[in-house]
Amino acid sequence: MEEKELNYEEGFQLIRSMISRARVSYHSTGIGAMMWGIVIAVCSLVSFLEMQFNFKLPFDIFLLALVAIIPQILISRKVNSEKKIKAHEDRFIDYLWLAFGICIFLLIHSINLVFYNWEPVAKSYTVLAGHKPAFRFGEFTSSFFLILYGLPTFVTGAACRFKPMLWGGVVCWVCAIITAYTPVKIDLLLTAFSAIVAWFIPGLIMEKVYRLAKKEAALNV
Repeated sequence: MEEKELNYEEGFQLIRSMISRARVSYHSTGIGAMMWGIVIAVCSLVSFLEMQFNFKLPFDIFLLALVAIIPQILISRKVNSEKKIKAHEDRFIDYLWLAFGICIFLLIHSINLVFYNWEPVAKSYTVLAGHKPAFRFGEFTSSFFLILYGLPTFVTGAACRFKPMLWGGVVCWVCAIITAYTPVKIDLLLTAFSAIVAWFIPGLIMEKVYRLAKKEAALNV
């Protein structure tokens, strides 16, 4: 059977049928997408402001990504416990985004360790050579993150046949390429842009469709 992208009306009908079968998932409500979009966009913009106005928070702002994992787990478990039927694809997407959150935390931890050990070496090199090292690890961290951001986004969009999120994953990968050649400040702005386009906006669309479908399902009871 030939597959096709779901348009707005088809998406409405699909979610409505899911609600009627009590198979509403954490992701179909748009909560997860909006949460990650807000967290990553805020972290990126705060980091940009730190560089722009030359101040430093006492902690890595991107550690807030760890905080985002906790409500994701709690809300996902709550929604799943209310299901009468648990679909295999729901479980797959749940684990996909949980793995994504864990990978984000581990990547942040690893990058902080690299910076901690690299900074003294870079300073020593600058003193001995009279100039800064040509390679600066920090200029490529945004690319690493954006590559990772694109993976669960693209897979979720493809699995759910939800075009805004699928293209959001592509946007993350395109920005990952661009950030390899742009200054760190621009990288942070592109990261915030990617988070909004890939997660927050699709999340808003999903939440709107979900509310309309739930209202329609309630009227038909």
